Amino acid sequence: MKGFLVLENGEIFEGERIGYNKDCICEVVFNTSMAGYLEVFSDPSYAGQGVVLTYPLIGNYGVIQEDMESDSLWVEAIFVHELANLESNFRSELNLNDYMIKNKLPGLKEINTRKLTKLLRQNGTMKGKLTDDVSNIEEIMREIKNKKIEKLVEKVSSKEIQKYGDGDIKIGLFDFGYKKNILQSLLKRNCNVTVFPQDTSAEAILSSNIDGLILSNGPGDPEDCIKQIEEIKKLYNSDMPIFGICLGHQLMALAIGAKTEKLKYGHRGPNHPVKDLRNDRVYITSQNHGYYVKEETIPSQTAEVSHISMNDGTVEGIRYKNKNINTVQFHPEACPGPEDTGYLFDEFVEFVGGNKNAKK
Repeated sequence: MKGFLVLENGEIFEGERIGYNKDCICEVVFNTSMAGYLEVFSDPSYAGQGVVLTYPLIGNYGVIQEDMESDSLWVEAIFVHELANLESNFRSELNLNDYMIKNKLPGLKEINTRKLTKLLRQNGTMKGKLTDDVSNIEEIMREIKNKKIEKLVEKVSSKEIQKYGDGDIKIGLFDFGYKKNILQSLLKRNCNVTVFPQDTSAEAILSSNIDGLILSNGPGDPEDCIKQIEEIKKLYNSDMPIFGICLGHQLMALAIGAKTEKLKYGHRGPNHPVKDLRNDRVYITSQNHGYYVKEETIPSQTAEVSHISMNDGTVEGIRYKNKNINTVQFHPEACPGPEDTGYLFDEFVEFVGGNKNAKK
């Protein structure tokens, strides 16, 4: 069955429907991962987005539930060149197309993903509509223009406090759409983890008897998270050790008066080189973000840049002066991608553990 992706600039891409048959309007972005499509589809940071996968063959190793980064599929749609008809993996539990149907995820195959990706690089990410009917383009363009993609953090966050593990170090995870491997990275480092929903007050977090706090990744424009930023301001003014990841990194920067700005087409893939300025070493990182913290807006008396992108020079990490707070724009938990920067979890947990013992 034919389907079409209509972009807000008027470009139309024709393909064949895959997955669940429904129309949707989303922000169209691209990801350069050669593997890890299951982690991408289940990453809450992709809520509201339709993902173009640049690797030409998708679905070749099927579906493995254990590899998912959350309990749901959060992407709005996927666009691929070729969808594997037969998966080849002893761990596979289901064909990808069948899984998409089961979870009501629509998509297109047999489209020119190379052309589409080049278009997004040249013009920037843009909204688009996946549909079967392009007979009334003017109406479609109005729908795309009027579509507001908002309140995504509220959509993806946990609805109640959850507790995991029985380790000695008590870590809070402020959930703006966290990935499962952030939790797993803490549990395997002997942590007891409490997950706080996005609308939890700073007072509730600070009174919960935790030793340190993670600000998680999540979807959308960080400047839309007005209430969350106000709570993070209070957390900043406490003596709580804090480690921020991706959206958490951006929200902490906004809380101290820095500004964020949208990237032309974002950083989404598992092979982004980042330099840690402390040790003058470059690491390959997993990234998924469409916004960045503007370096010139970071108050120099309050914070300093700790990591930079080797591709475009944008800020990839911030260290907060006279505070036990560090944040990074990339994903040290990987999934998909390299675990080169997992040392950041080691440093945070070791510091929190030492700080806890020092207080006794």
